Amino acid sequence: MKKIIYLLLLLTMGNLCCLADETEEVKKFFNNYVSAANSYNTNYFDYYSNNAKIVRVVEKPDGSTKSVDIPLSRYKSEAKKSVALAKLRKYKNKYLNIKISKHGKDYKISADRMPSTADYKIPAEFIIGKDEYGNWKIKEESLNTRVQLFLNQS
Repeated sequence: MKKIIYLLLLLTMGNLCCLADETEEVKKFFNNYVSAANSYNTNYFDYYSNNAKIVRVVEKPDGSTKSVDIPLSRYKSEAKKSVALAKLRKYKNKYLNIKISKHGKDYKISADRMPSTADYKIPAEFIIGKDEYGNWKIKEESLNTRVQLFLNQS
């Protein structure tokens, strides 16, 4: 009986170590993604899975919100167009209060996003998981925004 308990304890500890290692990998991946985004690196879109879901939760002036799904192809196209202006304005996102949790086979990152052009924090969530080749990818990105333009394009 002692051997069984000892074996179960070892297996549990091993699983916890693997989970901690993966959490560190996800954290490193996210930090690299933020760095690439904030430096306008050309590999920025390599961080996304081919079928990533992009959501903007628009915060309206009356306090209500509306979620807008944006096709990845449109997101990439619009982001490429706005790089020059973002560089000129030195636009960057800072992520605070980052929390990483298991989300099925994937990981969920919840954080407060603080755009460099704002004096407020807004929610951000990412679902990060491995692709078929074992590479970490962003499978879903949901960012709150106060930019009303997204409502006109939904």
